[in-house]
Amino acid sequence: MTSLTQDAVKQALSSIKDPYLGQDLVSLGAIQDIQINGGKVELAVVLGYPAAGIQQQLSEQVWSAVRQLEGVEEVAVDIGWLIAANQPQNNTSAVPGVKNIIAVASGKGGVGKSTTTVNLALALAAEGADVGVLDADIYGPSIPQMLGVGNKRPEIHGNKVMLPIEGYGVQSISMGYLVTEQTPMIWRGPMVSGALQQMLTQTHWQDLDYLLIDMPPGTGDIQLTLAQKVPVTGSVIVTTPQDIALLDAKKGVEMFRKVNIPVLGVVENMATHICTNCGHEEHIFGEGGGKRIAEDYQTELLGALPLDLSIRENADAGRPSVVAEPDGPIAQTYRDIARKFAAQLCVQGAVDAQGPAIEISDD
Repeated sequence: MTSLTQDAVKQALSSIKDPYLGQDLVSLGAIQDIQINGGKVELAVVLGYPAAGIQQQLSEQVWSAVRQLEGVEEVAVDIGWLIAANQPQNNTSAVPGVKNIIAVASGKGGVGKSTTTVNLALALAAEGADVGVLDADIYGPSIPQMLGVGNKRPEIHGNKVMLPIEGYGVQSISMGYLVTEQTPMIWRGPMVSGALQQMLTQTHWQDLDYLLIDMPPGTGDIQLTLAQKVPVTGSVIVTTPQDIALLDAKKGVEMFRKVNIPVLGVVENMATHICTNCGHEEHIFGEGGGKRIAEDYQTELLGALPLDLSIRENADAGRPSVVAEPDGPIAQTYRDIARKFAAQLCVQGAVDAQGPAIEISDD
């Protein structure tokens, strides 16, 4: 009779691969705290990214593999995750209360970048992460509307930093909270860049695993400020399949590459349209554009979203798809995308996140 050992358990689990990293759980160091008591085996699987959506599936795989070992009578599996802070490429100081900053960008407007940002933030939260959103579109802030929090104003914390506004469990800050809907931001570039830095560093972010920055379109002042002065750990590019959008999306990829910010992948919006009357599927804006960009720049097509009326309606109503229809196919696509880029980020290497104390005035 073969004795039941920790090595035998690890050997059995070496055949199970992480669904997003392609490596086995043992090689990734995800198998921890193996306890053997007679015929009972208890163990923990600790991933580097939030994964509530695959928790049950992975638990069943691990249970089945261990249960087949000779001498095993009972198996207890605990699936969890520990999200580490990653080192930004520009060596800027970490933002207090924030482990990882992800820039969500596009080369041009109208491709659904803000809708994607909000749904990905909500998807990460649904997967088990603490998440925030910084609305960096100073001229046209839309995050307050999409998170359904209206015209709230942030409170001032003890050491004179703003408390983020929370919607659906996601922390957020936006110029939309600081001015009225009728107030135009008639600012030159340096003022806009300064506002971005203030909102980032003078907000009391509360233990975030991920802060998603909803970038304005283009490659101008805000993008340059972000690259030079903000500790960005990764970026996600949003595009549509049409050639004009792809041309501008490529510029966005090139910008991040030039400043050494990793591009974690591409999200393709409006990939297909399915007729609500007859069910016919059609590629209205072209086909395969996001995949081509991903291949050209050695990154990943994280996922494709359809041209679907509900995505727009839900966002406009302040109940994005991930919370309005959490079990629907669109929400599941966003959650799959979130797991993919979070998994990519977790293999970049972790550091201790420390940052300076921030003080601001009331005005």
